Amino acid sequence: MITETLFYVFAAILLLSAVMVVSSRNPVHSVLFLILAFFNAAALFLIAGAEFLAMILVIVYVGAVAVLFLFVVMMLDVNFAELRSGFQRYLPVGATVGAVLLLELAVVLGGWELAPSAVQLRMSPTPTGMSNTEAIGRILYTDYIFLFQVAGLILLVAMIGAIVLTLRDRRTSRHQDIRTQTERTVAETLQLVPAALGAGTTASGGYLRRKEPEPEPAEEEAEAGGHGHGH
Repeated sequence: MITETLFYVFAAILLLSAVMVVSSRNPVHSVLFLILAFFNAAALFLIAGAEFLAMILVIVYVGAVAVLFLFVVMMLDVNFAELRSGFQRYLPVGATVGAVLLLELAVVLGGWELAPSAVQLRMSPTPTGMSNTEAIGRILYTDYIFLFQVAGLILLVAMIGAIVLTLRDRRTSRHQDIRTQTERTVAETLQLVPAALGAGTTASGGYLRRKEPEPEPAEEEAEAGGHGHGH
């Protein structure tokens, strides 16, 4: 009874926070509601017996992704009023896409049949004598290892593509020539100055004082004329 009550409480808070993420006008408030939604989803995972997924959700998404969203929103000077100005113009397109997704979900749920052994699997989510973390690792790295590797390869290609598309090589930028640096000799990089014991670098000529540039005649005349006019 207590488990069912906690499930409905966390599920209600999760739905409300998800709605507030979309409907909040302040983007910082949206990110904070997103963090609240992640915590409630982690609580639901704990109730379901998936403690590994709950910890991953809190550590990875709350500790990294959501905090990164919050920093980006607070650091970037984004004019959100200008972004919302085209809401009515794109409303028909967004409504059409949402209707298509809703129709697809209805088709999937309409043709979904519950397996006969689903009730027993729900009561015992992990095999006997095996933790939740070990069960997830066995499924990912044993049963679906090829699909897991393909998913990682797709993410790698997407990351490289994003870097290539956003990379801008400026002509004024200075590039580093590794070959020229590695082929340098000691004579080209170091200057050995003999210094007597106790003489220091100044007496041995190792320290050279920079000469101050002499003022040009035009500047001297301008300064003299300015002083004379003042008197």
